[in-house]
Amino acid sequence: MPPLVWLLVAGTLFMELLDGTVIATALPQIALSFDVAPVDLSIGMTAYLVTAAAFIPASGFLADRLGIRRVFTGAIIAFTIASVLCGLAQSLPQFVAARMVQGMAGAMMAPVGRLAVLRGAQKSELIRAISIITWPALIAPVVGPPIGGFITTFASWRWIFFLNVPAGILAAILVWRHVSAAKGPTRPFDTRGFLLTTTALATLLAGLDFAAKPGALGWILLAIGLSVGTAAIRHAIRAEHPVLDLSARSIQTFGYAVLYSGSAFRIAVNAVPFLAPYMLQVGFGMSAFDAGLLLLASAAGNLGMKAITTPILHRFSFRAVLLINGAIAALSIAACGLIGAATPTLVILAIYFIQGAARSMQFSAINTLGFADVPPSQTAGANAVSSMLMQMNNGMGVAFGALMLHAAALTWPDTPPAFHATIALAAAGLLCAASLPGVLRLPVGVGASLKTGK
Repeated sequence: MPPLVWLLVAGTLFMELLDGTVIATALPQIALSFDVAPVDLSIGMTAYLVTAAAFIPASGFLADRLGIRRVFTGAIIAFTIASVLCGLAQSLPQFVAARMVQGMAGAMMAPVGRLAVLRGAQKSELIRAISIITWPALIAPVVGPPIGGFITTFASWRWIFFLNVPAGILAAILVWRHVSAAKGPTRPFDTRGFLLTTTALATLLAGLDFAAKPGALGWILLAIGLSVGTAAIRHAIRAEHPVLDLSARSIQTFGYAVLYSGSAFRIAVNAVPFLAPYMLQVGFGMSAFDAGLLLLASAAGNLGMKAITTPILHRFSFRAVLLINGAIAALSIAACGLIGAATPTLVILAIYFIQGAARSMQFSAINTLGFADVPPSQTAGANAVSSMLMQMNNGMGVAFGALMLHAAALTWPDTPPAFHATIALAAAGLLCAASLPGVLRLPVGVGASLKTGK
């Protein structure tokens, strides 16, 4: 598979993931346009994330039935059209409806794009390919808020969505020309499993969003989501052709990277893009744009690490990289909470840079290792499960950060917000460290086949 396809998939994933966070700093202006309170606009972000997560389980089935090229191209076109509708929306209901269409299209774009790479790349190319398509998940949450703030300040919030149009048209053309049209094995659609899974995902994500707010609604939704999710897992294990294919759960590397330790790491690092701006803005009184500029150091660390990720993974064992770099990641997350109002700017930039670099290396290693031993017959199902959990981990990271802030405020009510953020970031660092013991259970030579291609 040509590297052009890897870059193309990475670009479309970046466009999809960016739209999940870019409107964060534009919410007050969008609310003003719709004549509603800014807090009411949070549904625009939640609707996007919930819809995207809910429709991911169907992506593998559609890719096998219709072909990766058709589904991928169609998803890009639908996403682009929905972006136009978001930009043209004149009311909150119109905006939310358009965001839901965006979420459905994004649910096809992200996992189907990754599936194109996983099926097309040789095993010896997998480290490099995964490293390239991982950068959108690392950078989009960091650069989204400052980009949204810049566009909103110097133009109009509507251009956040209109700028997707030329990128979407170009991406659709290139995907149609360069991505394989091959189909996968046909199987009947698991309607019951789809309904159970989408209901569980939607209620869990919505519950996580409301859990940090006053009232019992969030906890009720979480209870419903866990109950339905349990039923969905039981059905997936027993069904002959489940929409949520869990057959790869018995593969040790997949279980580590996707289901257990990998999820703990993703939740921890996804809390940082929420907690760090909170500390800078609420704790130290910075503007959203100024805070976003400081956080770009994390994106610089992400990009800088990409140049040396593949050589490092080829030179050292996966176990050594995951242990040492994981410890650095945990310490750097906690260090983000030690930043004070008097901390020199260069020190702040260095902390964020190291955190971004460690985050990048760990993500690349975990994501690559997750598919090291998955056979081609299970790739589509494993990819759908991985994509679904990544989307869940994004939402859970924000919810974890919010819950830790809430718990710190209740425990130390007379302390300032910056202290609450320090406690929350320390908790995120501990959660990151908790993912490290899982590395010790992996075989010593794990991932060696990725270096030899055998």
